[in-house]
Amino acid sequence: MKKPELLAPAGDLIKLKTAIDYGADAVYIGGKAFSLRVASDNFSYDEMKEGLEYAHSRGKKVYVALNIIAHNRDFENLKEYLKSLEELQVDGVIVADLGIMSFIKKYAPSLHIHVSTQASITNYETVGFYKEALGATRVVLARELSFEEIKEIKNSYPDLEIECFVHGAMCISYSGRCLLSNYMTGRNSNEGDCAQSCRWKYHLMEEKRPGEFMPVYEDDRGTFIFNSKDICMIEHIDKLVEAGISSFKIEGRVKSEYYVATVVKAYRDAIDDYFSGKPFNPQLKEELKKISHRQYTTGFYFGKPDNTAQVYTTNSYVRNYELIGTVVDYIEETKEVVIEQRNRFFKGDELEILMPDVPFIKITASKIINEDNEEIDVAPHPQMKVRIPCEVKIPTGSFVRKEKLL
Repeated sequence: MKKPELLAPAGDLIKLKTAIDYGADAVYIGGKAFSLRVASDNFSYDEMKEGLEYAHSRGKKVYVALNIIAHNRDFENLKEYLKSLEELQVDGVIVADLGIMSFIKKYAPSLHIHVSTQASITNYETVGFYKEALGATRVVLARELSFEEIKEIKNSYPDLEIECFVHGAMCISYSGRCLLSNYMTGRNSNEGDCAQSCRWKYHLMEEKRPGEFMPVYEDDRGTFIFNSKDICMIEHIDKLVEAGISSFKIEGRVKSEYYVATVVKAYRDAIDDYFSGKPFNPQLKEELKKISHRQYTTGFYFGKPDNTAQVYTTNSYVRNYELIGTVVDYIEETKEVVIEQRNRFFKGDELEILMPDVPFIKITASKIINEDNEEIDVAPHPQMKVRIPCEVKIPTGSFVRKEKLL
């Protein structure tokens, strides 16, 4: 049985390298245009080239998102952009718009077409159309499918690659086909500028009582009627594999590199454990609670979700841990790890260090030494570099975190 691909988001070059270092088989990125994440930094041509070289030299793949719903104006520079992607030898392009797919077939036929989840593919007939008529080599299925439906699609087209989201945010609308943001803010979600209106706090107003706002539930925190939980399938690797899914996709091109590292490493370990015949390690689910996240759900995989799949009382993230900093050096002579600080921490704090390839370790900040070689009780300033004793050699790019006190 072939091991599925672990596909990670990469909003910029640092996140691309982080995802690969922590175990991703492939990453998906966006260029400066034609991609549905304007909040992400995205990649210039030179950054894309460097990212591809980094990935390919390590046997990894890079897919480029071209998943906007295109208007006439969008085709003016598309041919030139597609030619540049061919020259860079990207491993695939993620496309939602039929016109862009047709354009690719005409002007950049060597590019592999991956049909985006924005296309809302929910049945094998649609899959067949994209494969036969447009030459798609992979389809990213809509999030609104069950295991049984995915199996039926895979059985109908066993040679076609099936990609599914296994972790991250879920759109309250049908696989991203939402107009709330457009209507309320003028920001077009189908051009990558979603304002996340579904996460806002809403009250009702009765027509004949203007200005009198009523909560939907009797709850002083208000209610969040469109506010989905995040999908998390790490406990169900066996069922994902049995369904015939070729690529396990993690959502989050605008998330931090710490988020990328934590989620990728957890799913990497879960997949490898499954294929080694090991039982699921519950600690991996606990790891996913150490990032900023919403409450978790299994989405539609086990059938239509009930009302517990939404969060009704808050749009805030759960943050049980905070990132303290990143490791920028290790000094062998003094057995000290050098940390670039992101959040304040104190002498005596219990810290955890997340590293590629090995389990995280716990250390105590028994000393904090600043750049003037002075011992200090607290590291107060973002981006200041400090040293703390650590007997274990820590690779650069590791992440230091601590549990938040409630």
